[in-house]
Amino acid sequence: MQSDKLLVFIVIIATCFIVSCEGENNENQNEIISEVTGQSECKSFTKSDDTETACIEYSYYPTDKKLLVRHINAGFNCCPGDIYCESAISNDTIIISEFEETQDCDCNCLYDINIEISNLNETNYIIKIVEPYLGSQEEIIFSIDLDSDTIGSYCVDRTQYPWGL
Repeated sequence: MQSDKLLVFIVIIATCFIVSCEGENNENQNEIISEVTGQSECKSFTKSDDTETACIEYSYYPTDKKLLVRHINAGFNCCPGDIYCESAISNDTIIISEFEETQDCDCNCLYDINIEISNLNETNYIIKIVEPYLGSQEEIIFSIDLDSDTIGSYCVDRTQYPWGL
């Protein structure tokens, strides 16, 4: 009788352990991983129509669950060191925060940066880019449906330094 109670107790403990581990795995499946995979050199300081907008171009690869994002005319310090990002999902919003390693120069300029985001399901998202030198200008926030729109772009006008001179 004692051994039956012990066996039931062990089965209950093992079941709780297995269920808790499965819960952790499901949570990890919802985590996204992002990294900056490339950055251009500082663009020239001449005013042109090309530098008065900030754009996002994206491509989604469903079999790999990867979203490739190119941020065109991202504003950073002229001497940023490495540019990096952090991403998170909050409800249906993917928040991509951009950072620079250093601020060694007394100027800002525009860069094109490539970001890869992994572990994204084919569904609707709102993309929000958090930029370090945006100021009071329009944020980059837009909707995408990765189930049907695997390639696209979104642009906003910019008039303040370093976009508009």
